[in-house]
Amino acid sequence: MKKLIKSFFTNPSKQNQEEVETSKYMPKKEDPIEERFSFKFTQNGGKFLYCEDKSECDDFFSKILEENNWNDVEILCYNDSLLDLFSNNSELIVSKTNLNSKFFLTTCEFLIAKDGSLLICAEQIKSHKVSDLPQNFVVFAKTSQFTETLSLGLNGIKSKYPKNLPTNITTIKNFNSDLSENNNFLTYGSSAKNLYLLLLEDF
Repeated sequence: MKKLIKSFFTNPSKQNQEEVETSKYMPKKEDPIEERFSFKFTQNGGKFLYCEDKSECDDFFSKILEENNWNDVEILCYNDSLLDLFSNNSELIVSKTNLNSKFFLTTCEFLIAKDGSLLICAEQIKSHKVSDLPQNFVVFAKTSQFTETLSLGLNGIKSKYPKNLPTNITTIKNFNSDLSENNNFLTYGSSAKNLYLLLLEDF
């Protein structure tokens, strides 16, 4: 099956990397946040698709549907703005109630670089548990949604919804049933999801 994952960066071979001796007293140079997230995310089993513009985003979305034979299938989506974004795909049959739909089309709140997880809440999944939602996820996000840690992401949610803090805040980070998941208080009881992340450049 053709892989659709497109990385933020090209991984040069060790032979082509700059051979610069760095003093042991110099601070370690940290990779950009998008590189750290994409590494962890794909390590967790996620399928990462970086889109430079809306046209490329539409193209990748169509390829996801084609690769999985998801044309003319029912999908679950609560976000009308997201449906408008992908309105070119007229074959979408949308449900707001069927948890057994072929896939769940959604956004997220933040992309956590530290562990490659996605932070979501009731704005995306209503009152449902992640394990109750379809096995397949297609998540749309923007590069401005990167944050370093879960703690910073939670603070971001508080800032975003100052008067009405959403409920059902959780993370998803296990995108491969063959991988063991490190449970914490926000991932306990969740199940692995087959997840595509469409990440649109907006900086």
